[in-house]
Amino acid sequence: MRVVVVATRRSRYRVAMTTSTRSSQETPDVTVRRVTSASDAAIEAFGELQNRVYFEPDALIPARYIGFMLQGRGGERENFLIVAERAGRVVGGTLFHFLGAADTGFSSFMAVAPEARGAGVARALHDARFAALREASATIRGVFIDVVAPERLGDEERAAEARVGMDPRARRAIFARLGFRRVDVRYEQPVGGEDGGPVTNMDLLFCPAEPAEEVDVELVVATMRAYWSPWLGAPAAERHADELRRRAEGRSRFMLSTP
Repeated sequence: MRVVVVATRRSRYRVAMTTSTRSSQETPDVTVRRVTSASDAAIEAFGELQNRVYFEPDALIPARYIGFMLQGRGGERENFLIVAERAGRVVGGTLFHFLGAADTGFSSFMAVAPEARGAGVARALHDARFAALREASATIRGVFIDVVAPERLGDEERAAEARVGMDPRARRAIFARLGFRRVDVRYEQPVGGEDGGPVTNMDLLFCPAEPAEEVDVELVVATMRAYWSPWLGAPAAERHADELRRRAEGRSRFMLSTP
């Protein structure tokens, strides 16, 4: 199967699915587009998709907030929602942010419905995400995402993953194929864990705009400071970003490795 993504100035993308031999199970075309209206029904559909495919839906940004997030455009932070639709139905999507202070992107969530997997939808979403970030900044450095570390999941969490048809190792392999690399630093989400403490079972991944084996420590610090600030407040975000810098132990760059 060949996937062709064509971006237009209207931030709409056409994903043409073609096969070398015609089949009764041939995949219909999928349209990948940016959602800009707070009243777009795709927002609620994306929220339902999140809850259907992720094992900890309470940890995700609820759909009722996404429309509000999309209203602010331009400036130092811009929020994006791109969805993949087949016959008018949302079968994939990614919620992400342009962080002008760091000239990077951060992806809060990306998912493809089970019935649409294996058809190049994740790649199309990722390409559309980078296209949107490059529209926001011609010098975009890359996009970060935090993901569950399989080796740090407990039995209950693994069982929850299985119930929604997910495998954390398979998820990491998908991100690796998209070009993401693991940032070699102990990573924690500052809040959201047990008793309101940090989430410690995740890794930070980075997909550089250009191939790289390392990433600047200060780029990671600036990205996380900008990402954390709206929900932690500037002082707390600065404190947690400083802690991330201290974990570099004097290094100026973090190594990037296969997730």
